[in-house]
Parts: sequence; structure tokens; C-alpha cells
Amino acid sequence: MSINEQIHQRFGIPTETGRTVPPNKTLSDILGRRSCRSYRPDPIPEDLLQTLFATAFSAPSKSDLQQACVIRIEDKVKQRRIAALSPHPTWVADAPVFLVWCGDSRRIRRLAEWKEHSFANDHLDAFMNAAVDAGIALQTFIVAAESVGLGCCPVSQIRDHINALSAELELPQWVFPVAGLCVGWPAEQGAISLRLPLEVTVHVDHYDDTELLEQVADYDHRREAIERTPPEKQRMVEQFGTTEEYGWSENRTRQYAIPARADFGHYIINQGFKLR
Repeated sequence: MSINEQIHQRFGIPTETGRTVPPNKTLSDILGRRSCRSYRPDPIPEDLLQTLFATAFSAPSKSDLQQACVIRIEDKVKQRRIAALSPHPTWVADAPVFLVWCGDSRRIRRLAEWKEHSFANDHLDAFMNAAVDAGIALQTFIVAAESVGLGCCPVSQIRDHINALSAELELPQWVFPVAGLCVGWPAEQGAISLRLPLEVTVHVDHYDDTELLEQVADYDHRREAIERTPPEKQRMVEQFGTTEEYGWSENRTRQYAIPARADFGHYIINQGFKLR
């Protein structure tokens, strides 16, 4: 499949984009990626896993501060306890490899104390830098893992019970979980999720969402034509009922209509961050 055909598949609309781009495995891997939630029991060779970690931590880092870390869960009992913090415990518990990617502002603070330098940037940006470093490392690991045939699925839901998760991981101050990651050899091929059109996500010179509602309505229709949500699968029916016009925007705005992780900011403050 050409790059142009993959872009068409990913966004669900005809496009000229990618027609002049020659075949490229990295582009094809990313354009064709699918979340994987079902894994074969085959182990991941240790050397391969360590290579993927080395690749992940070769990713860009803010000012070379390297404020990310990963906790590899080898204790399967602990993995099942962490899985129970998620609404999808089965595939989290059964993943051959489960990782928790963390922002780590502790390391640089300890080094500042060692070198007898003040830590003068103790404000919101310290949290932001660590969170972004962790996110970049996580995504780099995913790209690397999927390039060798592994399947991955990030899991943010483990933060739903942030204090219990932090206790399981024995996180000290200034270290916080960003997301979990399931990794394994795919047992089945997942589906490609349509993405919002680039007209919604790519802006030129200034932010412009003038045509957002029309563009998202069209996107909803394209996506529902492929993965129509039956009434029994609609989110929070007891609160919102069912609707014929149930698309991505209805699903995701319902999700954000109900409070979730409202304690996360308090947790981050308790971890030592000053969010101003």
C-alpha cells in the first residue's frame, strides 16, 4: 500500500497527500498503527526489550535534562493489582510486558543538591517538562516496538486511582505516572481508527477553528459508517440515553461530562510540585 493510500485509509477521505512520497517503512508503520489488546503468550527476548528501552531513551529531551523513567512490572501479582485499577483489567493483566512511564523531576533535584546548586525553577514548568519528556519517550518506544512486529497499547486509566497506583510503584516525591503500556506479540490484528482531518488539527500562522463543527460532523459520519456504535454500546446511557447521531464527538463529550481523576492535581502537589 502506498503512503497516499495509507493516509486515505487513516483519515477516510480522498487526498493527494503523500502521492510524491516514496515508500518508507517508518511512515508506513506509523500511518498503519493499531492499538493491540490481545497478545500471544510468546515472551519478548530480553535483548530486544533492552534495545527498545535504549531506543526510547534516545528520544528528544527538554534541554537534555532527561526527566523520564519507566517502571517495568515483572511481578505478575502486582501487575494484576495495577490492572484492577483500570476499567479494562483483563488485557492489562494479561500483557506479556507491562510498563509504567513516569515523569521524573526527582533526579535533577537530587543532582542539584549534590552539586550544591539551588533549584530555582520549582514551578509549573518543572512538571510540564517531566511530563512531556515521559510522553516523548513512551511514543518513541511504541514506534520502535511496532517496527519489529510487537503490538502496544497505552493505558491512561491506571491513573484513575492515582494514590493506589503510586503506592504500588513506591513513587517518591517529584516522580509521577504518565501512562501504562501493554506490549506483546499480537494475537490478532486491531482496527485502524480514523483520525480527525488535518484541517482540524493543522493551523497556519494562527489558531482557527471557524469550521470546527462542520468538519467534526463530517468526521463523525465517516467514522460511524465504519465502526457504528449500537445503542447498547453507547456511553453512559443511564445519564444520556441513546441517540441515532452517536459519533466520536458524542462519545468523547459524554466521557468528559463526568468528573474523572479530579484528585490528580492534588496528588501532583503532594508529590512536591508547585503548579504556579
